[in-house]
Amino acid sequence: MKYDNNRSQGVRKMDKKIGKVTHYYNKIGVAVIQVTGSLKIGDKIKIVGHDNEFSQEITSMQTEHQQIQKAKKGDDIGMKVDRPVKENDQVYLVK
Repeated sequence: MKYDNNRSQGVRKMDKKIGKVTHYYNKIGVAVIQVTGSLKIGDKIKIVGHDNEFSQEITSMQTEHQQIQKAKKGDDIGMKVDRPVKENDQVYLVK
């Protein structure tokens, strides 16, 4: 029997994997996310890790120290997160 790891962590079938955390700056609470789809200000995301899961709305994003409104596949973005995250935590777009 195949074990669906995503479902055990509260990820719903309608949530779409949109990236992963590649770095976290603890002192300023900012995660660097490698984007595998597209994101925009106002989207709601869920970040899921081994012992961590939470949702939040995207209120700002940066790339190369410039504020952006949208991110596309292949972008590396920085964004303030509500809780500490770890490298390789998965990021989902909540629908």
